[in-house]
Amino acid sequence: MSHRDLPRHALWITIYLFFILGPLFVLLIGAMPPARDFATEFSVALGYSGLAMMGLQFGLTARFRHVTQPLGEDVIYHFHRRISLIAVTLVFVHPLILLVAGSEAMRLPDSLMELPLGAVFAGISVCSLLLLVVTALWRTRLKIRYEVWHASHIVLALLAIGAGLFHMIAWGFYLDNPWKRAFWIGVVALWIALLLYVRVFKPLFMLRRPYRIAEVRKERGETTTLVMRPEGHAGLRFQPGQFGWLTLWGSPFKITGHPFSFSSSAQADDGRVEMSIRRLGDFTDAVQSVAPGQRVYLDGPYGSFTVRDSTAVKVMIAGGIGITPMMSIIRTLADRGDKRRLILIYGNKDWDSVSFREELEALQERTQLTVVHVLSRPHVGWTGESGYIDAALFKRHLPEGYADHEYFICGPGIMMDAIEAALGEMDVPLSRYHSERYSFV
Repeated sequence: MSHRDLPRHALWITIYLFFILGPLFVLLIGAMPPARDFATEFSVALGYSGLAMMGLQFGLTARFRHVTQPLGEDVIYHFHRRISLIAVTLVFVHPLILLVAGSEAMRLPDSLMELPLGAVFAGISVCSLLLLVVTALWRTRLKIRYEVWHASHIVLALLAIGAGLFHMIAWGFYLDNPWKRAFWIGVVALWIALLLYVRVFKPLFMLRRPYRIAEVRKERGETTTLVMRPEGHAGLRFQPGQFGWLTLWGSPFKITGHPFSFSSSAQADDGRVEMSIRRLGDFTDAVQSVAPGQRVYLDGPYGSFTVRDSTAVKVMIAGGIGITPMMSIIRTLADRGDKRRLILIYGNKDWDSVSFREELEALQERTQLTVVHVLSRPHVGWTGESGYIDAALFKRHLPEGYADHEYFICGPGIMMDAIEAALGEMDVPLSRYHSERYSFV
């Protein structure tokens, strides 16, 4: 993050806090109900704040470019995960405080049939949240397919928020006032409208702008490149390094799209775009069976993982399929005749799994590109770098003035963590490197 981005980031944080705290402060306007003890009021404040945080998750995941562009969509989604856990914690702490304080509201009646309606809705909301958290954190261990999890995630979130609203209305302490009740109903309606925007209005736009698979190209490392051409429109324009959400089978109204980097040059004048997808299990296993002529849909471009106009040496560090946004950057600069210095440090398991190996050799003739291959399982006779990418390797291959270069990092999470730590050892400031983590699950 550069210093010039700070005001914009601060603005978005302020807006986010406004939407979290604004609905809470509205409850304090006008006539107030009788005051209660601190524990009760504090508990209620946590409950309202938790619900507001949960509702705004629909906005964070709505893919508004003005929101995602400053920080990058990967940052937005990681923030979504963390803030969701905080919101759920607030909602769970809300009744625990009442229970510890011995509130009358937590006393169970003699019969379940006598439970207040507000308590019933509270139970539905809490149970929905519990299922939502368990399935989100342990989806892989529970062996839940991504598409099934995605659909259930949306349903459980809607159920939790809807039941939470009815809980507040049925309890009727702060929402006893008609206009305050109408205000909170309107706020929840806005949250649901954000979901409708993603699931209805945006797919309608995509439906009018389909793509056709023009070519399916096999690459090294169990990678398949899909070449897509726009059908009946000019196509999208993207910056090298950005990504899009691909709907490969079915209509754009399908519940689940998948994010992949564009691997093609951004200079293509016919609207053609390419995505290179490695076989990693689940959805990606079926990509190699895609046939030319198939209709697909793209939502994008997204991401801030792009080259800035500066004279700094561009150092690209890729692991495995993390090479795809780097290929887009290199191909684009080659097509533009850009001669700035590029250094690619590319880690792979073995020599046969190096995707785009031959093309990278050819691109060194068209650009000021230097490629350093790093193999974790080198073959006999390998004379290049082996093992893992670390600070010592950087110092062997990068020119002096490490803090002045611009770094782009993409690959497995463990590798990216290690590289960011290595750059820290070399006193490279955070503002000089960009990392994109494409796991939005």
